[in-house]
Amino acid sequence: MKFEMAQQIANAVLYEGYLLYPYRASATKNQLRWQFGVVMPRDYSENGAGEPWLTQTECLVEPGDRPEFDLRLRFLQIQARSVEQTAPGTSDGFVPVDRLEVEGQELFAWDEGVEREIDQTAIDLGEICRAEKVFPFDVPAGRDIEAVTAASGIVNGRVVRERFPISGVIRVSGERRGSLIKLRIRVENWTPWAGAENNRARALRYALAGAHVILAVRDGALLSLLDPPEFARAATASCENLHTWPVLVGTEGERDVMLSSPIILYDYPCVAAESPGDMYDATEIDEILALRTMTLTDDEKNAARATDRRAAAIIDRVDSLPGEVLERLHGAVRYLRKSAAKPENQTDTVPWWNPAADDSVSPETDHVQIDGVAVAKGSRVRLRPGLRRADAQDLFLQGRVATVEAVFSDVDDKQYLAVALADDPATELHRWHGRYLYFYPDEVEPLKER
Repeated sequence: MKFEMAQQIANAVLYEGYLLYPYRASATKNQLRWQFGVVMPRDYSENGAGEPWLTQTECLVEPGDRPEFDLRLRFLQIQARSVEQTAPGTSDGFVPVDRLEVEGQELFAWDEGVEREIDQTAIDLGEICRAEKVFPFDVPAGRDIEAVTAASGIVNGRVVRERFPISGVIRVSGERRGSLIKLRIRVENWTPWAGAENNRARALRYALAGAHVILAVRDGALLSLLDPPEFARAATASCENLHTWPVLVGTEGERDVMLSSPIILYDYPCVAAESPGDMYDATEIDEILALRTMTLTDDEKNAARATDRRAAAIIDRVDSLPGEVLERLHGAVRYLRKSAAKPENQTDTVPWWNPAADDSVSPETDHVQIDGVAVAKGSRVRLRPGLRRADAQDLFLQGRVATVEAVFSDVDDKQYLAVALADDPATELHRWHGRYLYFYPDEVEPLKER
């Protein structure tokens, strides 16, 4: 049940980049796939391929009297889908083709993903601190054949789906770190590989794609590796995670479930409530993808539907997307965090980052001392951005004269200046829009007043 709480996020991780807009096999971007969480066969990986054959997750547990945990390894097994056309006189009556069309329905060769889960339950944390436990796993090969039949009953071809065997181990061990236990989970791909050197397309058929681990602790609590308590910082620094990124999942504040993801996430990630369904396209936005999908022609949509059933689901969902749902995709404003301690005069209607939230801050009248000179709004300064070196474009501002428009303080109470260039023809327009350049006090030189 604890695993089910993490399932929505875990599925987003599992299928990240599964297929990309425009969601059809012929698109160039869909010719090179399976980029996230790929665990290749060891022999292939160590032959100079550059992709890992293992992942390692290390995290910290604050144990109770009898702590134990459940573990679930999830990944996609690559399923090669080939299309064959009827060919009387051949050995088995069919020949492979890249594309088959039967009565307006198109079929393509394509690699699909089949979900796999490996569970290990009730692992005693005390026992694995004394000796490592090794759990072998085997995913069998398989072959399915689906006939492609016309309305007349004539068989025009067939679809063949073939899966290849995968074998590996999950190694689980523990190490006591004071009052804590450092838990280590290694996933290793030991599938035999004797294929051609660096043939990634073939090696992927024996790989774990989108691999990630979910673990749930009982009689104990997991610690955040992103924001650990002070007493656990040294132990946190000793954790070595290889090709994984462990984060807490579930209801914020709970510490009994962790997802070790191949993608960088924050603790307690969640899918936006406005999202109507998976889009799979890495780093993109639902609204953009939905609008782009609407622009596809009927032929392009049919090609996407023929590529993968998940692509077909996207096309059908976008085609029937209600207007109010599309409007919600345009954006939502959520405060990422709240100020830990609000001033007494601050109300909930004023966000923590707004200067109006603190009466002691007045950008229009505040000043900062630079080389014994009080610099405030209206002061003239010469820009010396060489100390910061954060933006290459700042080099073009070296030595330029500017006017200070405001003095701000950031959340760490460091002061910085908003300035407008004195010789920029667009300065008045920038002032009207409130668009300024920003520099710290050690990046400007006060000028004498004229």
